[in-house]
Amino acid sequence: MNGKKVFAAYLKEKIGSDLSFEEIDAAIEKPKQIQQGDLAFPCFQLAKIYKKSPNEIAKTLAGGTSQDEFEKIEVVGGYVNAFLNKKVAAVSLLTQILKEKNNYANHSFGNEKTIVIDLSSPNIAKPFSMGHLRSTVIGSSIAAISEKCGYTTVKINYIGDWGTQFGKLICAYLKWGLENEVKDNPIGELTKLYVRFHEEAEKDPSLNDEGRMWFKKLEDNDPKAKELWIWFKEASLEAFQNIYKLLDVHFDSYNGEAYFNDKMEASVKALQEKNLLELSDGAQVVRVGEDLPPCLIKKTDGATLYATRDITAAIYRKKTYDFDEAFYVVGHEQSLHFEQVKRVLKKLGHDWADHMHHVPFGLILQNGKKMSTRKGRTVLLETVILEAVQLAEQNIISKNPELQDLQYVARQVGVGAVIFHDLKNEKGNDVEFSLDTMLKFEGDTGPYVQYTAARIQTLLNKGNFNGSVPTELSIESESWEIISVLNEFPEVVEQAFRRKEPSAISKYVLKLSHKFNQYYAHVKILNSIETHERLALCAAVQIVLKEGLRLLGVQTPERM
Repeated sequence: MNGKKVFAAYLKEKIGSDLSFEEIDAAIEKPKQIQQGDLAFPCFQLAKIYKKSPNEIAKTLAGGTSQDEFEKIEVVGGYVNAFLNKKVAAVSLLTQILKEKNNYANHSFGNEKTIVIDLSSPNIAKPFSMGHLRSTVIGSSIAAISEKCGYTTVKINYIGDWGTQFGKLICAYLKWGLENEVKDNPIGELTKLYVRFHEEAEKDPSLNDEGRMWFKKLEDNDPKAKELWIWFKEASLEAFQNIYKLLDVHFDSYNGEAYFNDKMEASVKALQEKNLLELSDGAQVVRVGEDLPPCLIKKTDGATLYATRDITAAIYRKKTYDFDEAFYVVGHEQSLHFEQVKRVLKKLGHDWADHMHHVPFGLILQNGKKMSTRKGRTVLLETVILEAVQLAEQNIISKNPELQDLQYVARQVGVGAVIFHDLKNEKGNDVEFSLDTMLKFEGDTGPYVQYTAARIQTLLNKGNFNGSVPTELSIESESWEIISVLNEFPEVVEQAFRRKEPSAISKYVLKLSHKFNQYYAHVKILNSIETHERLALCAAVQIVLKEGLRLLGVQTPERM
């Protein structure tokens, strides 16, 4: 039973056409103190409609109720506060969760709709650093949350495989690279060459001209330049797959920037036909409004830019996938760029551009500074994950040396710790990289939530729980607090989708874990008269914790 929906339906019957069901539902709050009830409806917006005080309106709305659904409905100032019938609500909710299992909190508002999600998108020939983690795990989690709301998702890894940096890399390889060393350790050696190029270019700026020359050769299909570019690209993608396998992240398309090389001229032609292109200092631009700088389409030398490519990619994705929404999970420093791209698409007559959304996020910082490959200031994600797995293994051995599948569980815990550390932060905030903080296995961490779910599995095994819900429940204050939190999950999922904010799920599973562990410390679960009903509550908590972690991309071990 969704108590909030029941309360909203009760109020709708009283209020009539003055507020819609959706407006009433959105206004319902949870009181700060549990003794004030389970749900509260503020009457202040009705005061403007009825020209009465909120207190008077609240008294009218509180009169008359069904005892099956509520213990009581009372007035608290300008609020109508509802106390749910705890036994009815608890039995109804536990029955629903144990029946629906991981489908609990599914929504249907996304049915028959498609969302294209642009995520991860690392540059080839560079290491997959901690800086790439955010787009990958935020985007993957948003995809899972979207699917839970009924949407079909298309996850696109828009690989950075084009641009002047590849001319610089080709130049560096031809000057200082050794084929055998690059073959043995492609990403490591290519990174060294890239860093060296920038160090040498500071002493000799003419190197930058050589780099640009090699990129021009690449654009002109020079055989040597193309051969090296393909090698660098294939070696990079193979290395990236190791990371994606560790994170258990999958994509539907790897069409990168180079895929659109032969498609951009059509976009430029469309802009010309609509007389949108203007010359500005020799470059071709589109004016997108007084509040933004013009969008650069072609440089003075005729080369296309990121915007041209992204405009072309957006048109291609709309034609290919006919998306209802498109999410671009890219750092906040790209906000201006995406606004320009959207406005150019609108000028071309593509009103669907209104359904393209930039999902910005903050940086992962190292000692307060942005990580940078060219300056050699980076931390490899694979190194961090493998260290996390190693530490998880040590912790598990100290607590449970007899554990079977030790390495498998350590991988679930270590990888989970890295992902959860990122996703417990609101996406817009910068995150300071700290291996120590990330790998703590107590407090507000992924392993804490995983351990709570594993602890419940042990209880269910010992209690031989058969999955059934008793028809009667004795409700203690501790168990009612858990029921209240379980009841919030559908709304948390919907809000996480609306806000494109995985941290809403992280905060929720932490809250549920804290509530359960308080319950575990104060209530005797096994070998009591109420064991069966208490195990039913435990099982419901575990189902929701596992599903919450799944939405974040974190696996749940059965034992730890």
